[in-house]
Amino acid sequence: MDDTTRIELEAAAFRRLKRHLMEDRLDVQNIDLMNLAGFCRNCLSRWYQEAAAERGVEMSKDEAREIFYGMPYAEWKARYQTEASDAQKADFKVAFAENVGTPEA
Repeated sequence: MDDTTRIELEAAAFRRLKRHLMEDRLDVQNIDLMNLAGFCRNCLSRWYQEAAAERGVEMSKDEAREIFYGMPYAEWKARYQTEASDAQKADFKVAFAENVGTPEA
């Protein structure tokens, strides 16, 4: 397989993952993704931002999130995010530290 085809297939798989998370499984909360898989929608938007930076494209965290979520992050949270339980929050602290680093305030 040539590099162009591989890149196109990888991009298509990413788009399908994004559609799955943003359209098909809105019931799955970011905290559940992070606790179980070690990444969430916010991680994907951050990786998008990091890939842009590697290519010399300046992009803020908010811009990357809006691109990934298809709307401002605050709007997405208001529409789809539910309150996390104390157990989810405790698990998140561990998962975040293991996969990302020190949790943001």
